[in-house]
Amino acid sequence: MKKAFAVLLPLVALLALASLVIGPADIGPLAALKALVAGGDGPLPLVMREIRLPRMLLAILIGGSLGLAGAAMQGYLRNPLAEPGLIGISGSAALGAVIAIQTGLSAAFALALPLMALAGAVGAVLLLVLLAGPRGGSLTLILAGIAVSAMASALTSLVLNLSPSPYAAGEIVFWMMGSLADRSMVHVWLAAPFMAAGALLLARTGRGLDALTLGEDAAGAMGVHLTRLRLALVLGTACVVGAGTAVAGAIGFVGLVVPHLLRPVVGARPSALLWTSAAGGAALLLAADIAVRVVMPDRDLKLGVVTALVGAPLFLHLIWKTRGEQA
Repeated sequence: MKKAFAVLLPLVALLALASLVIGPADIGPLAALKALVAGGDGPLPLVMREIRLPRMLLAILIGGSLGLAGAAMQGYLRNPLAEPGLIGISGSAALGAVIAIQTGLSAAFALALPLMALAGAVGAVLLLVLLAGPRGGSLTLILAGIAVSAMASALTSLVLNLSPSPYAAGEIVFWMMGSLADRSMVHVWLAAPFMAAGALLLARTGRGLDALTLGEDAAGAMGVHLTRLRLALVLGTACVVGAGTAVAGAIGFVGLVVPHLLRPVVGARPSALLWTSAAGGAALLLAADIAVRVVMPDRDLKLGVVTALVGAPLFLHLIWKTRGEQA
């Protein structure tokens, strides 16, 4: 774990620096950093402090949160194919945002979209707790999550289908692709407290996740309170994924791919994978956001599209590898 951190943390710092100095505006690296630190008049400090800095911070926060939640989810379900979206939080947050766009709330009030998305995530948590029950196991949680996710997806499709305006439908589709463009420090301050609370909850699950590798009965015999562990997992995932979806849209595959890639490095202990995956997720999303600006700078390439193009082949490889091990 320490060796992985020794590599990942400088990588995150390097990518964060690159994220600050790379963009469509023709600004030299030294001039960009000077404007960020010293400020001053003119458009350059505005570009650095109000456009590039929030984008970089959100990439670290969202990528780290998705990596952390993915590692916790895979540890709890003891399945490398699990990911944060499995329990329906991201789909429900997206539904809240879609309703805000469709009803015109997002046009009337700037923060209506992220606040409605957070409300959707909260609703998903309440429904999950209600469906799974206080004593349900991991299988019950999976089934409840699939039900919540399917319902959120169906309602989102219904809103799109009934949308009278093609412009609103187009805005919904593009928002659901995920992006960090045009975000401000207001979005950072809105998401950061939820992500910090969620990360704290997920970080405290490490001992229980390690015990779960021996099975639920053995973990219970070791003093792990399984109901509290599951509640911490659901609430922590809801906080980090709901807040990320609220400010950036749906960004997939980070929570699935990053823990899988880093697991051989840190070993079999789920607790060792948590913060390593957080650093790996931050690095991956920073790199993907830089690629969005470099590969097609004249087109509005969405961040969620890039992560899907990277994650989908790795996901297929993971399925193939799992199939080979079970044969």
